[in-house]
Amino acid sequence: MKVLIVYAHQESQSFNAALLARSVEVLTAHGHEVRISDLYAMNFDPVATAGDFGERRFPDRLQYDREQKHNYQRGTLSEDIAGEIEKLFWCDMLILQFPLWWFSVPAIMKGWLDRVFVNGAVYGSGRRYDTGGLNGRRAMVVTSTAAYPGMCAADGLVGALDVILWPIQNGALAYAGCNVLPPFVSWSVNFVDEATRRRYLDEYGARLAQIETTEPLFFHPLGDFGPDWRLRPEVAARAVGQGKPTTA
Repeated sequence: MKVLIVYAHQESQSFNAALLARSVEVLTAHGHEVRISDLYAMNFDPVATAGDFGERRFPDRLQYDREQKHNYQRGTLSEDIAGEIEKLFWCDMLILQFPLWWFSVPAIMKGWLDRVFVNGAVYGSGRRYDTGGLNGRRAMVVTSTAAYPGMCAADGLVGALDVILWPIQNGALAYAGCNVLPPFVSWSVNFVDEATRRRYLDEYGARLAQIETTEPLFFHPLGDFGPDWRLRPEVAARAVGQGKPTTA
């Protein structure tokens, strides 16, 4: 498989850096081809502006998503966006790796999604979920947190992990057409001992060795929704965002 890792961490001595190194080691050992977008090292600009476009369809008022579509079709997106889109469509598997900040991704990765998940390429014109522009590709969230597992249980202090990750796993990856694998989470990394961190690395390596056969998470396909954009009456909710209760 061709694997793109989009990585967001500033510190080269961090545990996330160790996870990244292990991923390259394991994936290449299993015959996969790996490319990395190290966003901080690239000094990737997360801010979506009119400067992203070489042409303007609507010069009087910036309509960012519509300009994305126009410039993608014309081949006039800025070079940094075009380069990341090339990597995105090159890959068979997309990994988003980041520390969990404020229930979400760091700003630099959110900016990558805003600027690179382009209207007209990744979504739009009827492309959603199983019809999305990244249809057929696999994707996985790899994240670390200072939280303990019990804090992210359904009855935990901050709520269930699948709810916390819903905007990323459903709202970006699944919406764009990816088959989303269960996330890999390293818990309470600020507080565990070195042996536990080594165990996390080994567990991550074992997960990566199985990325071609791991069963994806379930997200409702586009056909499960009616003309009112709600689940059809005969379709039972199976995803947390459509009302399925979370489990502890």
